[in-house]
Amino acid sequence: MILSVLSSPALVSGLMVARAKNPVHSVLFPILVFRDTSSLLLLLGLYFSAMIFPVVHIGAIAVSFLFVVMMFYIQIAEIHEEVLRYLPVSGIIGLIFWWEMFFILDNETIPLLPTQRNTTSLRYTVYAVKVRSWTNLETLGNLLYTYYSVWFLVSSTIFKALSWGVSLLK
Repeated sequence: MILSVLSSPALVSGLMVARAKNPVHSVLFPILVFRDTSSLLLLLGLYFSAMIFPVVHIGAIAVSFLFVVMMFYIQIAEIHEEVLRYLPVSGIIGLIFWWEMFFILDNETIPLLPTQRNTTSLRYTVYAVKVRSWTNLETLGNLLYTYYSVWFLVSSTIFKALSWGVSLLK
């Protein structure tokens, strides 16, 4: 009940992100959402996540706000013409990239999808025993860098491509 009451400002701020007509206000409301969410994480005892969450996300919002302010004076017709000119080449490069990713990362060499595990297998882990002795950060690191390492690498590759794209737009 307490968490429901304390999460209501985050929900209201989240709704106001979409309802705000001024772009400055639509940037300020996510900051309130992340502040409220990090306070909820503090109440739940996730101290590391509560400290990292606003630093990373509010920093990203600040950078995106700078890009929004810088892009206000760009005319839409010029952007549309540039995008349509490079669309076929970028589509072919993207298809080649995804074909290579799925060709290299097939399900037999690196199991991406969860499968039924045998309880006598060496890879089977009972997390109920391990989680009690680990901190939140150790549990997160173990899961992220061992069992979900492929997804972590794929998401970091996508993020790197996006950051290159933003750099090329400048």
